[in-house]
Amino acid sequence: MDSTDRKILAELQKDGRLSITELADRVRLSISPCHRRLRALEHSGAIVGYHAQLDAHSLGLTFEALIFVTMHTANRATLEAFEQAVIEIPHVLQAQRLFGDPDYLLRVLTRDLPAFQALYDEQIATLPGVQRVSSTLVMKSVANDRPLPL
Repeated sequence: MDSTDRKILAELQKDGRLSITELADRVRLSISPCHRRLRALEHSGAIVGYHAQLDAHSLGLTFEALIFVTMHTANRATLEAFEQAVIEIPHVLQAQRLFGDPDYLLRVLTRDLPAFQALYDEQIATLPGVQRVSSTLVMKSVANDRPLPL
């Protein structure tokens, strides 16, 4: 990957709907070489997809929380069962396994406090292997969905 590839990626992170003509113009390439580089970046896995970025608040999803999960045990079967179950919960936007305590950090988004309470009590707390769950509310997102530093 060279500086031109990085420029292509940077431009697409800003606006994934750029036409190949607009992209080529912004990175100072002719259309054919730009298109070849774009396809190569897609095939290499550097670009994994294109999507629309939605506004959660305008869609009624206004309650955001971080949930910390500590597991009973760290055996492979329990962790795999937990992770698979987490993936199946649509309100979990992000899930990270951590070193130390807690074992996992989940970022969730719901309509309101009652919806969060139901998610917490009925789904998160009952996940396989969970020993302890605690949460904190997100007051404000300061840096969100930032482009990767290329």
